[in-house]
Amino acid sequence: MMKGLKKWRLFSLLAVMMVFLSGCGEDYLSTLKPSGEVGKQQLNLLLLTTVIMTLVVVIVSVIYLLAFLKYRRARVGENVIPKQVEGSHTLEVIWTVIPIILLLIIAVPVVTTTYKFADVAAMDEVDEEGNKTALTINVTAKLYWWEFEYPNQGIVTAQELVVPTGEKVYFNLKAADVKHSFWIPAVGGKMDTNVENLNKFYLVFDKESKDLKDGVFYGKCAELCGPSHALMDFKVKTLSPDAFDAWVDAMKATEGQTADKASTDLGEATFANSCLGCHAISGSGAGGTPGPNLTTFGDRNRVAGFLEHNEESLKAWIKNPEEFKPGNLMMNSDGTAPIYGNLSDEEIEALATYIMGLSVEK
Repeated sequence: MMKGLKKWRLFSLLAVMMVFLSGCGEDYLSTLKPSGEVGKQQLNLLLLTTVIMTLVVVIVSVIYLLAFLKYRRARVGENVIPKQVEGSHTLEVIWTVIPIILLLIIAVPVVTTTYKFADVAAMDEVDEEGNKTALTINVTAKLYWWEFEYPNQGIVTAQELVVPTGEKVYFNLKAADVKHSFWIPAVGGKMDTNVENLNKFYLVFDKESKDLKDGVFYGKCAELCGPSHALMDFKVKTLSPDAFDAWVDAMKATEGQTADKASTDLGEATFANSCLGCHAISGSGAGGTPGPNLTTFGDRNRVAGFLEHNEESLKAWIKNPEEFKPGNLMMNSDGTAPIYGNLSDEEIEALATYIMGLSVEK
């Protein structure tokens, strides 16, 4: 008996903890504290369905308990048979019509909202000069990082998505290798990125990220894509429209920027000789480089999407990226890092300093 009571107490404690802990999510990551139109409407749908399901459970439980208490044998005796209601047209209509009504209450807003979020016709709208009016971003998911290309602005970046607040931002989603899934929990639901086809949707970002704990919203890959799936994070920096325009101009100003193999700066020379073949340091242009664009590396929130943003983390990553993201494509076929064996500690230190200095915001 005592063991049974202890189990029920533990169950009750866990249930209460779940209720209270559900409200402890951080603004930069929690789906229960949405920071955009899409996320807010999706949360409303979640609350609507939860309320209806809870109502059904409560009503059914109450009916069951009333019947159990009213007709228990200790009260009515052994030989009493309750009134039989089979064939009652009234009851059949009730328990047929009520579920239909509840399903309609759920289905109508869900279907209409789904079609609303799928409406991306504005992506093709143009102004009098023939320029597209909507902000569109091409997202390419790769093992294990994200590329963000702004085709109308002619710029590209990686790992940290930068967007303006207060307007619809449209996304073209695709994968370069295997299936991934693009998800910014605090802003809206996820959408798969496929190799075979292009998925499209939009999000709205209501508030600037500068006041958040880490200064960014967190983005995740929501599709199991390989051994480093859990580490395939990206960050989202939301800016005011004016600040976003200034950022775009700063990115465009990097056109033609590159590293010189003959530079007297050891870090720049090392980068030019060892890294430039895969990593661009100009944010002006198209995407498609083998490795992430590093133009804004010094402005990022993390190294490799999840490590602390400092030179020590970057040096450790350069020496052995496989240690941190197993299966990443920065490794040689024999499992060794493609540049570490050729670089001295002095070169790695200079290289880390140079890469950390790549910035358009500082």
